[in-house]
Amino acid sequence: MSLSTLARVEPDHYAQLDGIIETAVKVNADGNDLKGLFPKDNLDALAAAGWTGVLNEPRFGGLGLGHVDFAEAAHRIGQADASTGLVYVMHVGAAQTINLFGNDDQKERWLKAKNGGLLGTYSTSERASGGHWWYNFSEAARDGDDYIVDAEKSFTTSSGKADFYLVQTRSPGAKDQADIIFFIVDGKAPGIEVGAWDALGVRANHSGAIRYKGVKVPRRDRLGAEGQGKEIIYDGVSPVYLIGLGAVWEGVARGALNAAIAHVTSFVHKDKNKSLADYQAIRQELGAAKVLVESLRPWRIELAQRLDELWRAGKPQSEILIPLTEFKVHAAEVANKVAGAALTVTGGYGYRRGPIERSYRDARAAIAMGPSNVIARDWVGKSLVGQPLELFYEGGE
Repeated sequence: MSLSTLARVEPDHYAQLDGIIETAVKVNADGNDLKGLFPKDNLDALAAAGWTGVLNEPRFGGLGLGHVDFAEAAHRIGQADASTGLVYVMHVGAAQTINLFGNDDQKERWLKAKNGGLLGTYSTSERASGGHWWYNFSEAARDGDDYIVDAEKSFTTSSGKADFYLVQTRSPGAKDQADIIFFIVDGKAPGIEVGAWDALGVRANHSGAIRYKGVKVPRRDRLGAEGQGKEIIYDGVSPVYLIGLGAVWEGVARGALNAAIAHVTSFVHKDKNKSLADYQAIRQELGAAKVLVESLRPWRIELAQRLDELWRAGKPQSEILIPLTEFKVHAAEVANKVAGAALTVTGGYGYRRGPIERSYRDARAAIAMGPSNVIARDWVGKSLVGQPLELFYEGGE
């Protein structure tokens, strides 16, 4: 899909977004984390304001904006709650993949706002291939003109809560590992079995396992052509997913830093009549954290602008796959370092349950989320020494 122009965000759109974050996302964050509750109210509020359709064309109920605004929204949401931020990113990514590779009938049925703000997500990784989420062992079967999906997916954000899943598997009778097919699977389809989600962090995003047990998918909900899945992974799934992930983790870092600053400037040691901010060691910790956080924003904006340029020109967004990967790696590491610094300067206050402690647990997920930082750094290294990034060879990374 190529757009000749992208709308400019109106100032009141951001004001409305910030209002939702203040009155819903931030208010619900600690309770949802404690109880492991999916942030449906937050997503409903974002959908009502149009932000879940940020990249969708207005004729399909969207705001018609670009990646700059999507990434900014993910960053702002992430400051308040990583779980809501990740659910948001996976939904917008799934919707954008339909924007890029779907037909008008699919956009009308799955993306248009009149359908009640349907929530979508990716469902890709399999236990047998671990962090190599692009490498599937499951294979779809034919049922006349339709398809049958039998697959066990190890991690699916919004599992059991999404209205539709973008499921990746091998094509029927696949010629090789790169012969991949994508389906839009109705979340209410018979044969979907959802596993439990109980984790260290991002406890509200429900990234549990899903089993698709003989799920029938109509031909009209095949996304793109058979065998086009490799292209969809490179140019549809990965770019928007990576910029969104990085933006959320940038938001987590910024939120942790802001919470730490608020505490150290307000807490006073009565025995010395000094606030925590009067200690040089604490100021240095905050200063180091601030430098790290500020390294992310200009990079995010530059990459998002480049994605918009490629989108307008109808060029493959995978042209900047490595820089997007680098951004994800750096944002994940910054989130961990800044959350750790926030715990250090706030002491026991930060350690007890609350926004700072939650940010520390949430940030750990950033390192593991595919591509994990270990795998992603090897991608970057391969690009440096002139080796191809081929994900579908046996044992390839």
